[in-house]
Amino acid sequence: MALFERKQPVEYLIVGLGNPGQEYERTRHNVGFMALDYIAGRIGADVRDLKQMALTGRGVLEGRRVLLVKPQTYMNRSGESVGALLRYYKLTPDRLIVVYDDVSMALGKLRVRLKGSAGGHNGVKSIIETVGDEWARVKVGVGGKPHPEYDLADWVLSRFTADELKAIQDDYERIYAAVACLLSGEAARAMECCNG
Repeated sequence: MALFERKQPVEYLIVGLGNPGQEYERTRHNVGFMALDYIAGRIGADVRDLKQMALTGRGVLEGRRVLLVKPQTYMNRSGESVGALLRYYKLTPDRLIVVYDDVSMALGKLRVRLKGSAGGHNGVKSIIETVGDEWARVKVGVGGKPHPEYDLADWVLSRFTADELKAIQDDYERIYAAVACLLSGEAARAMECCNG
């Protein structure tokens, strides 16, 4: 089956945003990587093939041939990898789904959007600058700064506590379901499931 899939064209990119390296593991900014690892496990994809500045892995989700993507460019240059992969596979931005952290939402909240602004997220800004803003996104709430004076960069690069990590892990199934709905053309259902 794997050999068969390798010869088939990729239909969608599912991108999880984050920073490479052990020092960034389990940080708020790496929620996209963490959710992508869960999706990979669910569909039996091995996200270890280095292509266009990203770790990638092929699989099938909702009958669609997908490429799971973890850009290795560091967050602020995510668009370089995403844009290169879209061009390589001759895909338009409407075939792109991105999962990433959002500090404007409480921990455990999810939101699905089909387009929009960067909202201060540098990884999203980089993708918009590269491919435009008309692509689906699954935003994962990681909680806001503990107080206004706290540096935002320090906050997003801070690690989850054990309780926070459990709350994020409890969201993985809903993130998976949202991505599945988007692949099935059921954006309204994805929003209904996640947006509160």
